[in-house]
Amino acid sequence: MEATIMYDFITPLHCVRQNQPLIQCITNFVTVNDCANIILATGGSPSMSQDIREVEESVSGADALVCNLGAIDFTASMVAAGKKANQLKKPVILDPVAAGTTQLRREASRTLLEQVHFSVIRGNASEIRFLSGQQSSGSGVDVSPKDAATIDNLPDVLEMTRSLARKAGSVIVLSGALDVISDGTRSVVLHNGCPTMARITGSGCMLTALIGAFCAATPEDLFCAAVSATAAMGVCGELAEKRRLTNQTGNATFRTDLIDAMFNLTEIQLREGIHYELF
Repeated sequence: MEATIMYDFITPLHCVRQNQPLIQCITNFVTVNDCANIILATGGSPSMSQDIREVEESVSGADALVCNLGAIDFTASMVAAGKKANQLKKPVILDPVAAGTTQLRREASRTLLEQVHFSVIRGNASEIRFLSGQQSSGSGVDVSPKDAATIDNLPDVLEMTRSLARKAGSVIVLSGALDVISDGTRSVVLHNGCPTMARITGSGCMLTALIGAFCAATPEDLFCAAVSATAAMGVCGELAEKRRLTNQTGNATFRTDLIDAMFNLTEIQLREGIHYELF
């Protein structure tokens, strides 16, 4: 662990609120509203344009593009918009939802990786294992317990994440109980969040959208932007969980409290709340 190296994981939050970036999201119908609202909560502006007849024009006016494989019917739109964003040198973020679970998704993820360069790829451990060429055990959109990052298998997970980052030329965000983030050289493990985040629809999709906003606001350091967004999501999850336990509410209220926590998150809260290790 490189304890002497310091990175700025706080400034990207300030930059999102100052710059108010426009984020184009091609995402699935289950989470489209949540993705739009988490971008709004952090200070950005969402565009949910996904029709192939307008995606290239739409991304030309946006500051970043988020592609979510949950919207697998719109893979062609993701390719068209992604190529245009690459041409314009705008950050492109991929969420490879359930990438290894069906032949359709395996082919779609390969097509996207072959035709579009992604600034950041955010997935759960099963999805990242598949993209890395390893055997994964994911079921649907959920991570398999066999694949999840733990303290015991952390060295192997770090190496897998670094390797994929180098191969793809992307920042890799493996999210879960432990969040592992690497650009192939720099690596961070985050210890934030709470189990209730896995009991609502779209927490992963929201995180991917949030990463898009942070990368759009600080494109000069996509690694720090991705870490900052992931930490912000985890800290807000903890704040929402504290409120849930105090009020004895359930997962539906938790989702609202999570978005509210992002809306009200301060740089001081993020600085004091982030728990990370550098590797």
